[in-house]
Amino acid sequence: MKRLLRGGRVVDPATGLDGRYDVLVDGGRIARVDRDIPAGAADVVVLEVPAGCIVVPGLIDMHVHLREPGQEHKETVATGTAAAVAGGFTAVACMPNTVPVNDSAGITRYILRKAEEASLARVYPIGAVSRGSQGEQLADIAELHEAGCVALSDDGRPVATALLMRRALEYAGMFGMPVIDHCEDPSLTQDGVAHEGYQASLLGLRGIPAAAESIVVQRDIALAELTGGHVHIAHLSARESLDAVRAGKARNVRVTCEVTPHHFTLTDDLLAAPVSYDTDAKMNPPLRDAGHRDALLAGLADGSIDAIATDHAPHHYDEKQVEFDRAPFGIVGLETCVPLAFDRLVHRGVIGIRRLVELLSTNPARILGVPGGSLAVGAPADITILAPDLAVTIARASLRSKSRNMPFDGWRLRGGVAATLVGGRVVYANPDGPAAQAFVA
Repeated sequence: MKRLLRGGRVVDPATGLDGRYDVLVDGGRIARVDRDIPAGAADVVVLEVPAGCIVVPGLIDMHVHLREPGQEHKETVATGTAAAVAGGFTAVACMPNTVPVNDSAGITRYILRKAEEASLARVYPIGAVSRGSQGEQLADIAELHEAGCVALSDDGRPVATALLMRRALEYAGMFGMPVIDHCEDPSLTQDGVAHEGYQASLLGLRGIPAAAESIVVQRDIALAELTGGHVHIAHLSARESLDAVRAGKARNVRVTCEVTPHHFTLTDDLLAAPVSYDTDAKMNPPLRDAGHRDALLAGLADGSIDAIATDHAPHHYDEKQVEFDRAPFGIVGLETCVPLAFDRLVHRGVIGIRRLVELLSTNPARILGVPGGSLAVGAPADITILAPDLAVTIARASLRSKSRNMPFDGWRLRGGVAATLVGGRVVYANPDGPAAQAFVA
């Protein structure tokens, strides 16, 4: 079946398009992008893009935790991809800290099979750097690549030693894969639970200094320079880390980085208000002070930061209903990312729409080397319809994710997702959005 998306503003940094265009989809791929494409044959289904909506290449979240196999009480591939398409993401890359760890072809293929059964967002597995993510021996990277992994990471843990990181960069480079590192020096973080600063001291919480991140970022950039490998810094949160990335890029080191919506939106002030010791404010890296947050905003604006990724980390309700020190790190983010980005970045003039699409689609596709990130003819017809002025109220009860752990409940934001198409098929139509009648999932 052919589909014709008619009348929308198309923004695609990869092809340089920004204007009113029609998009013709045929066989799950982009067949034509042009002005006033005639409907033509009877088998063409015309979808009228509502006024004010923007047609962009499908969003790609390059950092999620789908929890399956082994932690299905938190999330499954099916529920995670349902949350993804509701959040406007046509593809997600899932971290390997499953049970067992995704360090073998069998686990990779299991995840891909579950994604095929769910038939929602595309899923790109990320394989473990080390066996069991224990930081001792490299995983079989060739096997993981052949099975379908697009990158390597021990996320949840840093790559344990400089030697292991060097070998991972060398080996991964043979397959054109980036190594994604959770940068943290465990000797500095130890059992810390919050950013080392005023709020942690006030509340009597053990601190995690920003230096624990930036030291490892500098190590990884030096090793990428030595090996010629591609290192990607996950969930960057510290000003000094961003400075190191800028310096590395100035030397033409193959380094890229991402930030999360919670780190460019929130600060550690959330630990004290409105509810002290709220475990939904506990994440790793921790929420930092306003100085670090403002540095991330500057990096988003000036192009130093390559991508926005959610670090979607679902946890069961009971796991978070414990003392702050004992609660797991992490929040869900797939369904809150776009409204937060619109409200806190676009509508406040930090970045424009084109830059938003680069951060959420064009650059993630480039970094991971996966299809998508463009509406060029022949590309997969993975398309997100954005509604910049949509009034959105975030509510736990309405989340598609299996978990509800996030601090944004009740927030009223401006901007959201109208519809999501994967392979030309409508997989989500926002019932409260302007496309509710035009697009029927």
